[in-house]
Order: sequence, then structure tokens, then C-alpha cells
Amino acid sequence: MSVRFGIVGTNWITEAFIQAATSIEDFQLTAVYSRTLDKAKAFADKYNATYTYTDLEKMAKSDTFDAVYIASPNAFHAEQAITFLKNKKHVLTEKAFASNATEARKMIVTAKENNTLLMEALKTTFLPNFQTIEEHLANLGTIRRAFISYCQYSSRYDAYREGNVLNAFKPELSNGALMDIGVYCIYPMVSLFGKPRAINANSYLLETGVDGQGSIIMNYEDKDIVIMYSKITNSYVPSEIQGEDGNIIINQMNTPTKVELLYRNGEKVDITRPQKEESMYYEAKEFIDLINNGKQESSINSYEVSLQVIEIMDEVRRQTGIVYPADSK
Repeated sequence: MSVRFGIVGTNWITEAFIQAATSIEDFQLTAVYSRTLDKAKAFADKYNATYTYTDLEKMAKSDTFDAVYIASPNAFHAEQAITFLKNKKHVLTEKAFASNATEARKMIVTAKENNTLLMEALKTTFLPNFQTIEEHLANLGTIRRAFISYCQYSSRYDAYREGNVLNAFKPELSNGALMDIGVYCIYPMVSLFGKPRAINANSYLLETGVDGQGSIIMNYEDKDIVIMYSKITNSYVPSEIQGEDGNIIINQMNTPTKVELLYRNGEKVDITRPQKEESMYYEAKEFIDLINNGKQESSINSYEVSLQVIEIMDEVRRQTGIVYPADSK
């Protein structure tokens, strides 16, 4: 059954989502929200959407769509999601799920009260090459450590260095390296191994108060996970899960496209799977299938995983002094 979508946010990530979802037979874009009518109309015309809105409440109350993809700044995710959920619209919200765990819990409660689907759009866990990682963990024997790296120099940092602070580095929008980049490291590890018993975090804070880069050690009973992330440097080092009998080498954690299993005896096995270049296809397909099957929660990007991840990020921020205005609401 065709699912009619509305979108909130007309940036590059929204375009990537639409381009990926368009290949799904049951996807139909019908409504676009933007703060300015000209931008909403231009975006709607580009993707053949019929309805445009500049009033979020009016959009939420309309019957022009069944589900909404929210790609606004992090600080708006909770309020906007709750508005749509109260109006019986299914919600797919971009990572980070919310500004903090308090907001995330309110979103989940609202979804349950209104019998609607709510899911975090963290694409990694739906990818075929993440699933091959998950399925081959048993080949590693007892897992002792993982090293997860995602460092990607942001073009917006060039502007920052010239004195122009763009959205990516504004605390009032609940932004920064942890929320934008670090989440891609934390989420897959929580999905695989659960919530750690303790964490130790370090961050480099910019003058605005958001983090430019950071590192986390997540401690479990029998293993450590070491995470490095940055928006102000690049890294070309792959990620790795280390076991007593072998290792899994992952070329890039956010969107793995090459995965190798390396046994202690030197044997190397390529366990890479075919995967669509439009990597957001898989999260969109999951979301649409859940709607059509009457499900109100994903078993992969579940409420539990999303909440555990945001709780970890709250603790990272507490340890390293990253404070958002949303925290005091």
C-alpha cells in the first residue's frame, strides 16, 4: 500500500532520502514544509509534491500525508515529532533522535499513546554490510575490543574558521561532532553489544560551546569499545572489531561498503555484500514496511536502542561540558 510522505527540512539529507526512497514502490511524496513558502514550493516542484506548508501545526492536522520524515536541526526534532504523533502521523526522524534523553522519552510516550510508528533514521544498522558484520561476530571468538573511527572534516568548519558560524556548530540547534558524527559510531555498537556499564569521554570544544571532535571509551564486562570522531579533521583509518580468534575490518562505520574477516592464522575472507549506492533506501524500506504491516516500533532501530544511545551521549556531554539550551527546558 502506498504511503504518502511529508517532509520537514529541505536540505541535502532530505534530497538524499527522497532519491533513495523513490525506488520503493510504496513511497509517495505529497507534502513539503519549509519556513519560507518560496523554498517549500521550489522543493515541492522539484520532487512533484502537491502540497506545501509554512505552518507546522496546520501541516500536522492535514490529511495530505500519512508519515513524515523530519530532517530539521536536532533541537527541533522532539517538538516537531510530538506535534505530528499527536495528529496520528507516523514519524521518521533524523539522527540524533533528540537533544537529550528527556526529549526522547517524551517522543516515545507520545508515539505509544497515539498508536503511531516512531523510528530514528540511523541508516547504518539496516545496511546489508552491517548485517554481515552482525552475522559474522561469532567467527571472532570472544570479542575483546572494538575500535570505531569516523572523522570527516566539515566544509562548514572552513566558514567557522573565517568567523561565520553555520548551523553545524551552533549549540542552540543541539549540534556538534557528537550529535552529527559520533552517533554513527555509538549507535551500531549499542545495537551489537548493548549499553556499556561505564564510559569515559573527552571532547575538544569550540568557542561556541559545541564539540569539534571527541573520543569515548565504552567499557563492558569483557571488552572495551574505543570511539574517535571529528568534524575538524579527516581520518583514513578503518574500524575494527577484535576477537580472540579473528578480526572484522570495516572500511567506514557510517556506511560500510567493504567488510573483511581476518582470522588469527592469517586467512582473510571478504564478507562484503551487494548494497545499493543510495544507502538511505534500507531505512526508508524498513519504515514503509512497518507501516504497511501495522507495526509501531522497529525491532532494529528500537526505542530501547535509540534511548540507550541518547543516554550515552548525554553522559558524554556531562563529562565534557557540552550544554545545549534544550537541556534546561
